[in-house]
Amino acid sequence: MKLKQLVLVALTPSLLLSGIAYAQFKKPEDAIKYRQSTFTVMANSFGKIGAVVKGEAPFNKDEVAKNAAVVATLSTLPWQAFGPGTEGGNALPGVWSDNAKFKAAGEKMQLAVANLNTAAQSGDQEAIKKAFGAAGATCKGCHDDFKKKN
Repeated sequence: MKLKQLVLVALTPSLLLSGIAYAQFKKPEDAIKYRQSTFTVMANSFGKIGAVVKGEAPFNKDEVAKNAAVVATLSTLPWQAFGPGTEGGNALPGVWSDNAKFKAAGEKMQLAVANLNTAAQSGDQEAIKKAFGAAGATCKGCHDDFKKKN
């Protein structure tokens, strides 16, 4: 009996949070705005790292680390806003019709971004360049398959 209670206590916060997350998107346009905003901020911080990697901005270890941490943190957020009934925005129908592929692409991106964050925290410029390229490739892959071309 105690094991069941312990499991229930351990799961309660995540169950409550998932209910709260779902509740915050009572209208599809709220979910669309949320995910677009998250991706916009991610792109801004990712772009700052890209400028350094491309030699367009000077290398500042602390700034690269800060931006990588922002991208890594935000990479976990937009997925809750792709639930049923939230179709629209720049997302292609494949997000919902091939949701397993979409989820796998999101997980691949999160892993690549976590690796970029690890490299950025180390300050190793070569590791940052390599990890940035890998992370960028996962972003591009998802955009190619699941985002409308503008």
